[in-house]
Amino acid sequence: MAQIDKQYEMHMQAWLNHQVTANKNVGSKDKPKMEPVFKDFKSFFDYEKAIKSLEGPSKPNKSNLTNRQKRMVEAAKILNKKGG
Repeated sequence: MAQIDKQYEMHMQAWLNHQVTANKNVGSKDKPKMEPVFKDFKSFFDYEKAIKSLEGPSKPNKSNLTNRQKRMVEAAKILNKKGG
């Protein structure tokens, strides 16, 4: 299993090395122009977004909920206290 994990990491690194040098055609047929797919590192890998994804969904701000959603939250609290 450790060997497969190592192979996976090696293949992922090779794929990322290829991706980071990727270009796309943005010109016309008459004047073809290639430019990088990723303009900067953040467009390739958003570190902050990756960290936030580990933190899980944030609690909804009660002030952003509709009146119906607020009532549903209160009903759920009551049911949970009763064990239902």
